[in-house]
Amino acid sequence: MCGIIGCVGRPDETLGVLIHGLSKLEYRGYDSAGVALAGTEGTVGIESTVDIEKRAGKLENLRGALDGVSMPGSVGIGHTRWSTHGPPTDRNAHPHPDCEGNVAVLHNGIIENFQEIRDELVADGHDFRSDTDTEVVPHLIEEALQDGANPEEAFREAVSRIEGSYAIAAVFADTEAVFCARQDSPLVLGLDADAYYLASDVPAFRDYTDRVVYMDDGEFARLDPEGWAVTDASGEPVEKEPHVVEWDAEETGKSGYDHYMMKEIHEQPRTLRECLRGRVDELGDQVQLEEFAGLAPPSSVQFVACGTSYHAALYGAQLFREAGVPAQAFLASEYRTSPPPIGNNLVIGVTQSGETADTLSALREASRRGASTLAVTNVIGSSAARECDHALYIRAGPEIGVAASKTFASQLAALNVLALATTRSADSRAAIGALRDLPSDVQAVLDESASESVAREYIDADAYFFIGRGYQYPVALEGALKMKEITYKHAEGFAAGELKHGPLALVTERTPVIAIAVGDGDAAGKTVGNIKEVEARNAPVIAVTDGRSGVERYADHVLPVPESHPRTAAVTASVQLQLLAYHSAAQLDRSIDKPRNLAKSVTVE
Repeated sequence: MCGIIGCVGRPDETLGVLIHGLSKLEYRGYDSAGVALAGTEGTVGIESTVDIEKRAGKLENLRGALDGVSMPGSVGIGHTRWSTHGPPTDRNAHPHPDCEGNVAVLHNGIIENFQEIRDELVADGHDFRSDTDTEVVPHLIEEALQDGANPEEAFREAVSRIEGSYAIAAVFADTEAVFCARQDSPLVLGLDADAYYLASDVPAFRDYTDRVVYMDDGEFARLDPEGWAVTDASGEPVEKEPHVVEWDAEETGKSGYDHYMMKEIHEQPRTLRECLRGRVDELGDQVQLEEFAGLAPPSSVQFVACGTSYHAALYGAQLFREAGVPAQAFLASEYRTSPPPIGNNLVIGVTQSGETADTLSALREASRRGASTLAVTNVIGSSAARECDHALYIRAGPEIGVAASKTFASQLAALNVLALATTRSADSRAAIGALRDLPSDVQAVLDESASESVAREYIDADAYFFIGRGYQYPVALEGALKMKEITYKHAEGFAAGELKHGPLALVTERTPVIAIAVGDGDAAGKTVGNIKEVEARNAPVIAVTDGRSGVERYADHVLPVPESHPRTAAVTASVQLQLLAYHSAAQLDRSIDKPRNLAKSVTVE
């Protein structure tokens, strides 16, 4: 959730680099921001300290506090905080100092044993100024320094005392270096010709370099003007291979759109082509996944995921079930604490970032119990990609909007490819053909959607209900989630047949029902029957349909999608629902890219 940026080697530009990096991490969600600069020697007779400036609220509050302030440090760290311990106030914002102001520390994650450490430090005379768990770390460092340790030794000793999840970075007065460590929270290093960076995500420094090093759990790093080094917990060097980030820094801009979300919705034809490139035969009826050439067809599958990725997992489970492979989707947060029998299951974690804490914990539990694991993720070098036995990349490129759009579409496409490559079903040939047509079908929806006018019609609704069957049920859940996330309006998704088992009591003329009915099969026919039930209660109906079920005669408004296979119709239907949510939020003047209380990557359980 929180964002980290660090910089070494740009002594005249350090503060500007930190603020720029924090601006690139705003999409992760935060409620305060701060910076700390160090490394500049004090004047004769005056001991140097670390300069810290931090403010609650948005980044512009920090910028205002820095206006006219001199912070000349040659190294620095910056942070956007998402509150866990203590409310979002100036004093709880990161970075945090020790008693003397010689150390500054920032941290993502949760320190589980902070209270006992804090009690010990208070008894020893340390003065705490915040409510955070993080503040124990600079005081632990201070004690180690007083006992004669050098900065690196003191940092290591402090980290060895804490339990939980963390990405931690520290700077010291009179020390031209940044020290960092990670455990269950992402950290990546950026390597330039004469400068070095650390961050919780690549966009923070992508404008300066495309060479990155992904840190693993239990690793420490030191960045100074002479270079970088990664070591393990015992201090032994770790060889790390730099990677080149393939996407361009311009991909994280808005490209003329009002919001990142709208830009990313419109990128879906391109990102779907990228996902399918080299995997779906352009001429024949074959799907190829060279990276899984040695993967035996699974006897059964368990999916673990959270949020939007969980909806993709529900869809993926149905793909495998229809191919005759038993498959279930589980909420990752429940899977770890109450795991089902695993047996010979292939356990598939669906996670856009590859760093979602609950999903990683579920995958680790499955691996511990002997299951083969596979990550469906967007981020090369992410924890999930490195730790699982196999990784399937969705190739969606950077997604800045907190509410997922293009990554959901690419997850559905990638899961189709995975299912077709490892199983066989009667409609495989038709499904492969539909995948080839999918990017152009999505483009047709983008070109012709009437979602803006429909959104305007129901902007004052009390609530929104989304219904669907089969492949469209996860899409209904995702449509409701999108509406909730960015409009702050009440929305729920249901399997269409469940309306009559309770939720129908909530249906009124002020609760539009968005029904997905595609094709002319049994699922579409039964969904039409459910729509008739809604119509009888005077609720307005918005039908997402390809026109084959006849549902439009019962609908007040129609959002059309091209005729296609039920598998790929789920993708085009989801695009209509993304647009509906977006235009509703825009008309309500919501913060679309950074919804309140939400973060892009949830790295705490």
